[in-house]
Amino acid sequence: MNKFRKIIFILIIVLLITVSCFRIDKNEEVTVNKSDNTNTNEEYKLKEYMPYSTQEYNGTEYRMSRSPDGVYGGQIITSTIGEGPKTFNPWTSKDATSSQIADIMYDSLFSTDAETGEVIPYLAKEMKVSENQKIYTIKLRKGVKWSDGKEITADDVVFTWNDIILAGYGNTSLRDSVLIDGEYPKVKKLDKYTVEFSIKKPFAPFQRFVGTQIAPKHVFENVVKKGKRYFDNYLSTTINPKDIVYSGAFVIDEYVPAQRVVMKRNPNYYAMDSGKKLLPYIDKYIILIVGDLNNEMLKFEAGELDVISVRGKDLPSFKQKEKKSDFKLYNLGPNTGTMFLAFNLNTRKNKDGKYYVSPIKQKWFNDLNFRTAIDYAIDRKAMVYNVANGAAQPLFTAESLSSIFLNEKLASGHERNIEYAKSLLKESGFYLDKNNILHDKEGNTVEFDLLTNAGQTEREASGVMVKEDLKELGIKVNFKPIEFNSLVSKLMTTYDWDMVLMGLTGSPLEPHSGKNVWSSTGHLHLFNMRNQDEKANDILPWEKELDEIIEQGALELDFDKRKLIYDKYQQIIYDERPIIYLYSPLTITAVRNKIKNLHPTPLGGVLNNLDELYIKN
Repeated sequence: MNKFRKIIFILIIVLLITVSCFRIDKNEEVTVNKSDNTNTNEEYKLKEYMPYSTQEYNGTEYRMSRSPDGVYGGQIITSTIGEGPKTFNPWTSKDATSSQIADIMYDSLFSTDAETGEVIPYLAKEMKVSENQKIYTIKLRKGVKWSDGKEITADDVVFTWNDIILAGYGNTSLRDSVLIDGEYPKVKKLDKYTVEFSIKKPFAPFQRFVGTQIAPKHVFENVVKKGKRYFDNYLSTTINPKDIVYSGAFVIDEYVPAQRVVMKRNPNYYAMDSGKKLLPYIDKYIILIVGDLNNEMLKFEAGELDVISVRGKDLPSFKQKEKKSDFKLYNLGPNTGTMFLAFNLNTRKNKDGKYYVSPIKQKWFNDLNFRTAIDYAIDRKAMVYNVANGAAQPLFTAESLSSIFLNEKLASGHERNIEYAKSLLKESGFYLDKNNILHDKEGNTVEFDLLTNAGQTEREASGVMVKEDLKELGIKVNFKPIEFNSLVSKLMTTYDWDMVLMGLTGSPLEPHSGKNVWSSTGHLHLFNMRNQDEKANDILPWEKELDEIIEQGALELDFDKRKLIYDKYQQIIYDERPIIYLYSPLTITAVRNKIKNLHPTPLGGVLNNLDELYIKN
C-alpha cells in the first residue's frame, strides 16, 4: 500500500469511527449504519478493494464491475433542490445540479476511487507518467462507443483539450487550474488510442485534472466553429434529449422543467459484470426537482424518493421510522463542502462608473477588525445544535473537515466572544448610540444585506441566527433569501451584494481544485471578483500571497511538504477572514433497502457505483 493510499485509508477509518455516533440532546444518543449490511458475502468483501480490471470482449475493452452480479430492471429516484439544471453542457456548467447530470451524461478519462481516493481508469485504460514527471501517456479503451455508435478515440481527447478547454470555451476553471508556470499543457495524438500530455514542470494535481470529461469531436467541432457565445448556449435545457450524444452510463430520456429529469440506461456503455451482462442494471435514474428541503422530505416519506440527505433536525424522526420502515440511514462523516459567510471586498466601479459596493460599506468590509468582530460574534455551536440538531461540527477552515490537507491547528477555531468583538469595533472607531445601534466613526448606521438561496432551509435558518448574533453588536442585518439564479447573477456578474451565506463543494484530496476560488483572478473568487477585462492592479497583499501559495503547492510533489504549504493558505484565510466558515454538517443519507450493491464511502457518497446498483424488492 503506497503512502497516499495509506493516508486515505486512515482518513476513512478515523471518520467512520469518530462520527459513527453523535448527541441529539442530553438524554439521547443516535447511531447510524456505517456500511451496507445487505452485502456481507466474502466475495464482495474481497472484490470491493480491488482496482477495476479491463477485459476485452467482441472487440471492446470493458471496465469490469467490482460488485456481485446483479439483475436488470427497476429505477432509482433521487432529487435536487431548486429550479433544476441550467444546462446539459458540462463544459459551461457552473451549478451543482447541472454538473451532477453532466457527470452522468459524459464519462471522464479517469475518476476517483470512492474507497481509496486513488485515480482510476474510466474511458482510458491506463496512464503512464515519465520519470521526470512531465510526460503523461494515456491509452484509451478500444471499441468504446458514443451513444450514436461512433468510436471514442484519441481525436476526441485532443479536440476536447485543445479546442474547448485550452481555447477558453465555456467555464474556464479547468484551464486556469492547469496553467503551469505560465504555460498550458501540450496535447497531441500518438495513435488512434494514445494521447500524450506534456507539461512544463512536475505538477502534483495533474493526474486528477487530466482525467476530465471528453466531448465527441464529430458533434462539437461545428459548435466550436460558431464561436464562444454559440458554444455557451449549446446543450441548453431546451434541446431535444435525442439530439445529444453521450458516453456515460445513462442518457436523458425526458426533461420536464421544474419537475424531473428522467435518464435511461445507455446500451453502448463500456462496463460489464462477470457474467458478461452490460452495465448499468437499472432501467432508469430519475431526478425529481423539488422546491425546497421540506417538500423533499415529504416526497421521501410518501415513497416517491429512494434516496434523501437527512438534515440534523429530522434525524430523530428518521431514526425512529428506520426501525419499521424500508430504508437504512448511513453516516459518512463531515461533508466535503464548506458553508460560510463571505464579505464583498470589491472597491472597483462597473462600466457605468458606479461602485459595485457603496464606499461606506467598502470601508467596513475592508476593515480587518470589522470582519474579525463578526467572526467572533457568530455562535457556531448554537447553529450546530439548533439548525443541524447536533449532526454537524463547527468549521473554521477553508479546507473541509474531511480533507487530508486540513490544518489541524486551526480546526478547533476559537470560542464565541462578544466582548472581544465589541472591543475590535471600538478600536476601529465604531460606537453604539443610546439605542444600542452601531455607527462607524463618521456617524453612518451599520446596516447591510445578507443574501442566501431561497428554499435551502438550513441556510435560511443559519441566516436568521447570524442576523440575531450581529444584532448583539448593534448591527442591523437585512436577511434576504432570494432565488438561486438571481443569487448567482449577483455573485458572478453584477457584483451588487454585501454579504452572502452559501456553500461550495470541494475535493478532500486536492486543494488545487479550489484555485478558481483563491486565485485573485479566479472565476469563483467571490469576495473580490474581477471581470476578465479588468486589470488586477488592486490585489491585496494577502491575495498576492495566496496566488503564490497556490502555484507553489501545485508544483510540490512530496505530500508532507505540500501539506505545510496548504496549512499556510488556510492560516491566511483564517487570519484575514474574507470568508467566515460556519459549520460542517454530517453526511447522513437514507436509502431504500431495495437498492443492492450499495457501498457508501465518505469520499464517494452512497451512489458512487451507480452503474453497478440493482433493484431487488
